[in-house]
Amino acid sequence: MDISVVLGCSLGAVLGGVILASYKLGLLYQLFHKTERQSPRHGGESVADVLRAHGVKFVFTLVGGHISPILVACEKLGIRIVDTRHEATAVFAADAVARLSGTVGVAAVTAGPGLTNTVTAVKNAQMAESPLLLIGGAAATLLQGRGALQDIDQMSLFKPLCKFCASVRTVREIVPTVRKALAIAQSGTPGPVFIEFPIDTLYPYHVVEKEFAPKNTPKGLMGKIIAWYLQNHLSNLFAGAWETCDLSPLPVHIPHATEDEVQRCVELVSRAKKPVILMGSQATLPPTPADDVRKALESLGIPCFLGGMSRGMLGKNSPLHIRQNRRDALKEADLVLLAGTVCDFRLSYGRVLNRLSKIIAVNRDRSQLLKNSDMFWKPTVAIQGDAGSFLLRLSKALKGHRCPEEWPRSLKEGDAIKEKANRAKAAEKTERHLNPLSVLHRVDELLAEDSIIVADGGDFVGSAAYIMRPRGPIRWLDPGAFGTLGVGGGFALGAKLCRPESEVWIVYGDGSLGYSVAEFDTFTRHKTPVIALVGNDACWSQISREQVPMLGSNVACGLAFTDYHIVADGYGGKGYLIGREDESQLDDIFKKAQKECREGKAILLNVLIGKTSFREGSISV
Repeated sequence: MDISVVLGCSLGAVLGGVILASYKLGLLYQLFHKTERQSPRHGGESVADVLRAHGVKFVFTLVGGHISPILVACEKLGIRIVDTRHEATAVFAADAVARLSGTVGVAAVTAGPGLTNTVTAVKNAQMAESPLLLIGGAAATLLQGRGALQDIDQMSLFKPLCKFCASVRTVREIVPTVRKALAIAQSGTPGPVFIEFPIDTLYPYHVVEKEFAPKNTPKGLMGKIIAWYLQNHLSNLFAGAWETCDLSPLPVHIPHATEDEVQRCVELVSRAKKPVILMGSQATLPPTPADDVRKALESLGIPCFLGGMSRGMLGKNSPLHIRQNRRDALKEADLVLLAGTVCDFRLSYGRVLNRLSKIIAVNRDRSQLLKNSDMFWKPTVAIQGDAGSFLLRLSKALKGHRCPEEWPRSLKEGDAIKEKANRAKAAEKTERHLNPLSVLHRVDELLAEDSIIVADGGDFVGSAAYIMRPRGPIRWLDPGAFGTLGVGGGFALGAKLCRPESEVWIVYGDGSLGYSVAEFDTFTRHKTPVIALVGNDACWSQISREQVPMLGSNVACGLAFTDYHIVADGYGGKGYLIGREDESQLDDIFKKAQKECREGKAILLNVLIGKTSFREGSISV
């Protein structure tokens, strides 16, 4: 081979290596972008600027030094900082804001244990399809993996839980990274996103410089190389940091049904004699207003079973809203429309669907759209698209057509029979304390029309789902498919901040209350009064009901009739102990609690309840 060719190849390789190294070290970028060493600005301000431009009103947090610049900058821009007593509560609150506002909920927590405390809440948001941004602190860029305080591999932890994960490496990356994350959180199937901010990307240049500067004058060649490397790293960290850039929201991409898909469904629905709609939380997602979805359902005249956040979609007493005997209705139905409803354990994996029924499934997420369709059911039409807008288009195309009225009327008659039986069960005397069904009926009758119900518990909450009637859409907040306990304090906090005029009730089991009773301190400090209704039967009843007859032991299921009302008093709220001797005064006590809540007090109603056979046979696994 010619020596000139060899030399040329060698020089090319060296030059390429130099260019690559220059790029990696930021030397090329620094040639064209200034590092403003005297600027007092910091990365937290960039985060706050983007959040404000996206209409974020609240950031939920438990404070930590890693994230202090973000919190301070947000407060200066008028974004309300709401600090909680546990990081999981901060994420649950952000989740509730996302559901109620139709935007992205935001939580910011410190590095290491601050982030690990959020894992359950982030997974819950993923499964509930809630768009939220989790901001996490992190060790400085050069110290990661070197034993810094609270330093762990956070990215590996959150990648399976989030639609998008990023670790900011320079200050100039903050704005584009946050904009991208917020758009991804809302696009397609909504869900959580995570951004890690190393501490040196958030504090001002002069503060970070003190940490980078050598304590003594470098000696020797290696010392000088290390000093140069540190100085260059610092310069690259802040190069181009304060250049003007676009803060506005990026486009949000939402899948929609095609015209052909809608037309196929129009033909199926128009021929159906006994159609049923099963509606899930996804049908309440933006961009379609919930009120428009309600009008579409009323126009179609098809009986509906409502789940998740779609509970209340048709109001309190709609002739189309069927609450009972779902399994029987599905056996009779000749067409079933799954509008954001998934064939998971809640539908016995699809086994409750009649194999002779035509089935239309609409879901933004393809894996959820077809879940278990390889085993227990088959969709006639499967549409990967937005359920709310699909219902509007279906209603418009079927204008003038209505489901035969005798079908919803017969289902409603079945409802009346079942609910009469439930009323009779509520009138029975329990062996001790109050009948929980009676308590729930009384509360339901007193609920204000704008009430929001937060469900956090097992047996008591399971009963409430049959009895309490949300007055409108997105007025029932439960954890969703993950079945998480501990959502109560955070969900109620987010709900009250989003809708301060609404009456917010948390329906707690006495077991689940333990997760977030400390948030009564948060309710007091942030002037967010809510009412907690605690069904206190001194037991993890949902587990005990199966464990005792099947395995012959109540181990780990027993609690005590604890004075939770006193705990609420200690945190600045107002607690009531309610037992059988108060049965005749229940309405007066509940009305007094509502009045005190309107006056600014967070209320805890510690209701001692007995056992009933209601929901016997329901399972908890």
